[in-house]
Amino acid sequence: MTKKKYIVISVVIILISIIALIGASYALLTMTIEGDKEITLTAGILKVDFSEGDNISIENSAPMSDKEGLQTTPYTFTVTNTGNINAYYHVSLEEDSNNTLSNSNLKMKITGNNGYDSGVIRVSDYGIGSFEIIGEDVLEPSDTVTYTLYMWLDEDAGNEAQGTIYQSKIVVTSYDREQNSPNAPMLDEGMIPVTYDGSNWVKADRTNLNNSWHNYNDLMWANAVTVSESSRSTYKNANVGTVVNMDDIETMWVWIPRYSYSIGSEDGTYYYGKQGDYLDTTPTQVLPGEIDVKFVSENTKDRGSAKYIVSEGISDDDWYTPDAFTFGDEELRGIWVGKFETSSSNPSAENGGGNTTDLDAMIKPNVTSWQYINVSNAFNLSSKMNNNGNRYGIESTTDTHMMKSSEWAVVAYLSQSKYGKLGNSSFTGSNKEIYQNKSDQFITGCSYGSSSNTNTDYGCQYQYNVEINGTGASTTGNIYGIYDTSGGAWEYVMGNYNDVTGNSGFIRMPESKYYDKYATSNINTACNGSACTSHGLSETWGWGNDYHDTLSENYPWLLRGGSFINNVGAGIFSYSVTEEKGNSRSSITFRLVATIR
Repeated sequence: MTKKKYIVISVVIILISIIALIGASYALLTMTIEGDKEITLTAGILKVDFSEGDNISIENSAPMSDKEGLQTTPYTFTVTNTGNINAYYHVSLEEDSNNTLSNSNLKMKITGNNGYDSGVIRVSDYGIGSFEIIGEDVLEPSDTVTYTLYMWLDEDAGNEAQGTIYQSKIVVTSYDREQNSPNAPMLDEGMIPVTYDGSNWVKADRTNLNNSWHNYNDLMWANAVTVSESSRSTYKNANVGTVVNMDDIETMWVWIPRYSYSIGSEDGTYYYGKQGDYLDTTPTQVLPGEIDVKFVSENTKDRGSAKYIVSEGISDDDWYTPDAFTFGDEELRGIWVGKFETSSSNPSAENGGGNTTDLDAMIKPNVTSWQYINVSNAFNLSSKMNNNGNRYGIESTTDTHMMKSSEWAVVAYLSQSKYGKLGNSSFTGSNKEIYQNKSDQFITGCSYGSSSNTNTDYGCQYQYNVEINGTGASTTGNIYGIYDTSGGAWEYVMGNYNDVTGNSGFIRMPESKYYDKYATSNINTACNGSACTSHGLSETWGWGNDYHDTLSENYPWLLRGGSFINNVGAGIFSYSVTEEKGNSRSSITFRLVATIR
């Protein structure tokens, strides 16, 4: 049970109209921010210090541009962990119920010396009433973070702001955390949170008020998009609930929060997961059961066996945190994964793009996936998405890259947990498997309406947003999951045999954090002489009758997902290799991942 201890810091923001300018579209205002100098939690874990003093006043403030607002005197406060355990906390803004000024007329930005940056946000985008302005964060013992808050009246505020009052207070919430909730998504400045209203993708409340953006217990994985440069400002400033037109969307992403897992054995011999509450039969290799998942913070890195006997229960030594959540020397709170197979900025291009880097990557449904591209070009396309002046608005601090083998696996494992399609009560028996994409035109997001490998009735029978038959092709069984992981085109992943570049186009392999190296052809010894725990190889070998093959010097690049061609055993646990050694002669595509620091 999560235990919460509240500290209310009396920071009152008061805006009072003092003069109206006839014929002008704004009013002059006075803003005062007041706060106690220092407050300590009863639990003795957090100390909050208002380093600017008890009062900050900004006299005769008028409606202003964002640039002007960021030049006003900010308000700062420092949070320190004075205890000897990790302190989890979040920061909220609690509005007075008597306010007469709509917070849609206010803008704000909050930054932290830990790298946190909200960007310029219309206050109404966070919500109304009480809402988080900083999602869950953690301080280790003796650590300190200082936040800087700017708030100003938007330049578009009209005469309706005259004579109004706005008051709110900052609330810092600290709690002892038995991790049972996923890490909040980290948004890049170019990303817009979205949710589905039944017909359209709409702008979501990034504070997730009332679980309106994501709720992993209800299989509602967090989604975000980037949009065209011409529409970006419009959507960034739009109110929550605004429809985000698919024509404006350029990339779509799904958040995979950091977790640890363990795979159970019902008979003490074969580790096919547990029957649990989501399977009607004893798990088998053909119809595997539930993978146990617990969400963890970036400070947790379990290194247990990743397996257990169901009748004996799970111990602390059974949990394993997947390798995908370690990026070089950085521990990640989660990763963003492309919602669909990658497509290109030229939908009519042959093979969806071909072997070139002259086009830009897109992630959208109902378009041809980008095929006939070698591994190095796919890697370079993925990596350039955060270049200065990129079309997506993605910041340089966000790392975009081609999906690794281990990153594919964390999607597969989460889908096979109670938080994924296995836990979706709309599906039973073999329909728990992800439905295949059998589009012979390699159209993204398509579904056959079944997980069958044998049927040869190719085409795009159902699009991604068709309930049950279409959404059954996602990792959640609903529209919030990831598509094209079973069938469609095979997907190159950055999984390589012993640094053999083959015909990939690489002169040498990239930095080690961008690929998974497998040193032998034996999946039980391929990772430093042992099985590749958390990579979806030996642990889930043959699950769902999915196809599997091994890497070697002659076949050095790993493929994922399977293909409808020749009725190969397509599925999210499927993996293979390519005769072409990573070149561009096959109908093979790739997928994107983004990590935010």
